[in-house]
Amino acid sequence: MENENQTPHKRRVHYKGKYPKKFEEKYKELQPEKYKDTIAHVIQKGNTPAGMHISIMVKEILDFLQIKPGQTGFDATLGYGGHTKAMLEQLQGQGHIHATDVDPAESAKTKKRLADQGFGEDMLTIHLQNFCTIDEIAKEVGGFDFILADLGVSSMQIDNPERGFSFKVDGPLDLRLNQEAGISAAERLDTISRDELAGMLYENSDEPYCEELAKAITDEIRKGHRVDTTTKLRRIIEDTLDFLPEKDKKETIKKTCQRTFQALRIDVNREFEVLYEFMEKLPGALKPGGRVAILTFPFRGGQAGKACFKRRLSRRHLFGVCKGCGASVRAGVCAERTGTIHEDALGGTQPVILIHNHNCHYLSL
Repeated sequence: MENENQTPHKRRVHYKGKYPKKFEEKYKELQPEKYKDTIAHVIQKGNTPAGMHISIMVKEILDFLQIKPGQTGFDATLGYGGHTKAMLEQLQGQGHIHATDVDPAESAKTKKRLADQGFGEDMLTIHLQNFCTIDEIAKEVGGFDFILADLGVSSMQIDNPERGFSFKVDGPLDLRLNQEAGISAAERLDTISRDELAGMLYENSDEPYCEELAKAITDEIRKGHRVDTTTKLRRIIEDTLDFLPEKDKKETIKKTCQRTFQALRIDVNREFEVLYEFMEKLPGALKPGGRVAILTFPFRGGQAGKACFKRRLSRRHLFGVCKGCGASVRAGVCAERTGTIHEDALGGTQPVILIHNHNCHYLSL
């Protein structure tokens, strides 16, 4: 009777060679709390452990947001919770952060991880919804003193082949941040027209071979061959670009795969629509003197972020950028590439920092 209640022993994953290569084989990296030495070794080598995400520019963001105990904050993109934890530590047990994320699987893991480190529901509320609902949450809590949005996907989502974010490993062509809602990238391709697909590839990722790829993909689907795995899509891209000179082919195919997967991901998750809506609601969610940091990268999504700022602030003024960008400013210039805000340039405005490609753009709402 006693043996019946015992949990069956689970044998560890076996793999060929000295080190595991596949995501599911990296059982030590997937259990960071249990194998801390392994995690430290992987990070020391300059790599990100499987199933983890290492947040960047944490110091720069904290320096700008100037979080104080007792304040209320909003983390638009919870993810692995690296930035969230850093901001919670600044509150010193006094205050609250509301965080949004649409990925139910990773959100549950992050909630437990942060709770185990002492950041429970008394300090952190996680909303399983898109960050464009910031106005609803702000109305409930009376606005925010600081806001952070780290745009894009996290390493743990890219690493897992079951999510379909990476062209490097075989898996279902899904690409949804929430696999319980909407349609997958494969389902999107089932009914898309050639012209619509070409437009998507160009608009979402500036793909120079958008017309050629759109024809190849839709021709394959018309023949009755679903493009429902990451490998199938990658092979179509490889075959389509086979005409390229050998010296350029490998690198061009790699970048084209990155852009194509990015374009599909942005489409199935409505990332631009969500971002535009978020930017429209952002000023109304801030308390007087509140601060916002938005982290983007040098791809079309980053350009969309910059465009949002320009459109939203078209009748306002840009009051500072870092020297790395070389842009002129009305008052104050960043002392470093990563940026140092000049208080005399703030006046009575609500400052926003847009970190794009590791350059800081200071704007006033």
